[in-house]
Amino acid sequence: MDKIQKQVRIKGRVQGVGFRYFTQKHARSLGINGWVKNLSNGDVEALLEGTVNDVNKMVSHLSSGPAAARVDDISEVERDDPTGTPVHGFTVKR
Repeated sequence: MDKIQKQVRIKGRVQGVGFRYFTQKHARSLGINGWVKNLSNGDVEALLEGTVNDVNKMVSHLSSGPAAARVDDISEVERDDPTGTPVHGFTVKR
């Protein structure tokens, strides 16, 4: 199966609500590689690498977020060469 890599930015009430750990849990369950981190402007950013189907499912999970979150907007950028920045596992960056 073809793999893709997307960089995703999530805006809204997404910090201080367990969003990064929610993301890690769902990514691991789908076999997604990558990372998630808080940004200084209050957004959350994630790098997702996996099959097209699994990455799209992951973005769907992110559009809802954990119960305490409020997602106002998600932007996605697909990278041209998913093998250019290999990632293994899924980590929460600080």
